Amino acid sequence: MKDLGETSYILGVKILRDRSRRLLSLSQETYHRKILELFNMNNSKPVDTPVDKGYTLSTSQCLKIEEERKLMEKKSYASAVGSLMYLMKCTHPDICFVVGLVSRYQSKPSKKY
Repeated sequence: MKDLGETSYILGVKILRDRSRRLLSLSQETYHRKILELFNMNNSKPVDTPVDKGYTLSTSQCLKIEEERKLMEKKSYASAVGSLMYLMKCTHPDICFVVGLVSRYQSKPSKKY
């Protein structure tokens, strides 16, 4: 075993240290970009809150027409939710509520939302 120095990047998480100010931060900026590119959301705008107050989802919003269901089967909704779950667990607990909300509808995602 040999010492390679301070770790700066591990498992997709960038580690930033500022010993003089006693700060340690974790970043997944590269993973953010990768997810946005993968799901064609490169032009998305950042927001302060991941979901509006009072916003709800229900099964009435799920697809009911067979053609729309087949179209949504081609989309990787479950993969997007899984990617967000990884992001949530590592560095972004602030999106926990909204990821839980959208993950309830993985079996019948809606084209509108």
